[in-house]
Amino acid sequence: MEPEEPSSFITIARIVRTRGNKGEVLVESFTDFPDRFDILEEVWLEFEDGRLQKTALDFTWEHKGRRILKFVDFDTISSAEKLVGCLVQIPREQAVRLPAGTYFDHDLVGCSVEDTHGKHLGVVEDILRISGNNQLVVKGRDREFLIPAVENICKRISIKKKQILVDPPEGLMDLDR
Repeated sequence: MEPEEPSSFITIARIVRTRGNKGEVLVESFTDFPDRFDILEEVWLEFEDGRLQKTALDFTWEHKGRRILKFVDFDTISSAEKLVGCLVQIPREQAVRLPAGTYFDHDLVGCSVEDTHGKHLGVVEDILRISGNNQLVVKGRDREFLIPAVENICKRISIKKKQILVDPPEGLMDLDR
């Protein structure tokens, strides 16, 4: 199966460097479900030039809190070096099912943010993960600001419409002015 379009994939990791001398690579994981690597048989690698390559996963393990991957047909340091910088992706339909009221970061990025008075505040550019306190990084017309990603502030999230309705507490939008 050839990919129809890049947006039909989600990125679950980025290859940071080689590890060992048998073609293993160390990855920066972007998933909240690291055990998912243990059940994957193949992934798509997106090279820095945008080229996609379907690649079989030979084995994987965790080493000192980091994930190590070994791909079939990459058996030397020099072959693994070619993978450094690649994004490790899976088809969107293989994404882990989330509980109601939780969202993937990639689904929130790009959402338009409005307050309860109908004022457009900006667009979510990123998610800042602080222990127990995730923040939406919102790029407004003239500045960037953070909005806590909590239910009592983010009143309605529609991934389908790419919209987030927020009710920020008084003064939140004036911080960092």
